Amino acid sequence: MREGKNWKTNYLLAISTLIVFSACEQEVKELPYYGSFGEKGKKDFTVPKFSFTNQDSLETSHRDYASAVYVTDFFFTTCPSICPIMSSQMSRLQDMLKTEGIWGDVKLLSHTVNPENDRPHVLKEYASRIGADLTHWNFVTGDQKTLYDQAKSGYFMTALVSDTAAGGYFHSDNFVLIDQNQHIRGYYDGTSTQSVNELLEDIKNLVKNHKHE
Repeated sequence: MREGKNWKTNYLLAISTLIVFSACEQEVKELPYYGSFGEKGKKDFTVPKFSFTNQDSLETSHRDYASAVYVTDFFFTTCPSICPIMSSQMSRLQDMLKTEGIWGDVKLLSHTVNPENDRPHVLKEYASRIGADLTHWNFVTGDQKTLYDQAKSGYFMTALVSDTAAGGYFHSDNFVLIDQNQHIRGYYDGTSTQSVNELLEDIKNLVKNHKHE
């Protein structure tokens, strides 16, 4: 009888150890690094310094995002196609980050590709419409060439004027995940609920692992 109890105890102990080990494996999940034009494995690349003007007519720069995980995208307020979906997904991500208790460890950054129209007051009205919490989410405008260069050279995404695109501008539909050291760690379809859910899990992973360093 005692041997039976010992076997059962040892079995439960082994299962518990396996569960703990699996949890540790999840904690140390390593996300890829992205370099030139989305090439994986380029840990030496970091997002270049930037400076734009936000919805409150204040400077928003790389200094505001230093040592933080952040998610960035490109959009414009009069976009008739994918932007409303992307903005809805980003707003949903914001709410999920709050639910997870990491809103503050994570920031959001949305760049307009139509700075001629999207001046600070326009961005602020747009942010209000989609329920953006501006404590950790900036909507930025600035010189068009500088914005487009940041898209291309900073995040390896596309932003350009287009006669054939809906609304007159073409831009990538991805959300880009940046870690605390300004490394690009992932690209996610900003129009896909499933992809944004995956983004949330990767954000949680970055925040958790950073706190254990």
